[in-house]
Amino acid sequence: MEFETIQYHVADRVATITFDRPDKLNAITPEMIRELGAAYARAEADDDVWLLLVTGNGRAFCAGASVTDIPEDGKGIAPEPFLSVYGHWEAPQEATPPFRTMAKPIITAVNGLCCGAGLDLVTTSDIVIAADTAEFFDPHVSIGLVSARESVRLARVLPRTVALRMALTGRHERMNARRAYELGLVSEVVPAASLLERAYEVAALVNRNAPLAVRGTRLAIHKSLDLPMHEGEILAETYRERVNLTEDALEGPRAFVEKRDPKWQCR
Repeated sequence: MEFETIQYHVADRVATITFDRPDKLNAITPEMIRELGAAYARAEADDDVWLLLVTGNGRAFCAGASVTDIPEDGKGIAPEPFLSVYGHWEAPQEATPPFRTMAKPIITAVNGLCCGAGLDLVTTSDIVIAADTAEFFDPHVSIGLVSARESVRLARVLPRTVALRMALTGRHERMNARRAYELGLVSEVVPAASLLERAYEVAALVNRNAPLAVRGTRLAIHKSLDLPMHEGEILAETYRERVNLTEDALEGPRAFVEKRDPKWQCR
């Protein structure tokens, strides 16, 4: 599949997905939603891919949904007839990877302006790195719309009062990268010129580990966040037990005893 609104590239076990509408600040269109869905599915199904890295071209990471593509009937930017498929009854995901149903980890590299639906990748990705030029805000209330899932997700990552301030000030106040780091919205801030280099370094660190163990660990955290502690612990142990049945679970201790680097087979 050839893409028009994004770029897709695989190297060194990393699938890089790049928003590629720089002249429109990488605003999300129906076509972009379709292409991103296909790219995420391709990466998840590709055995040569162990990790996804999402970033943007130009001075913006993602400016949210394209306002010019929002229909006057208020039914969002879903490409199919409204309410025709199950996904329309769920919270819209737009540019967000299917983080609840995929196993592979996601790194987001925020290269610039990030707002609206672009915030979803910051709040749902596993590791977020930001350029020092990145800025974050939520413009929904400034254009007459309710900040819905975006604010709900922000309030799970940021302190409640900070999430409320971002949601209620709209486009009239922006959070810079340093403040985002201080509050835990991103895990690292680097010079803009070094962003992708650093993101690939972190990706390589993750990929040095057993890929199935990484996926099981990621799922254990994500799936237990909404559970009481004890139930979360039991669920996490089921993932450990599954991975213990794999060849990589034998290779790791064997390599440690033999004082060599493990050779992961992802099986």
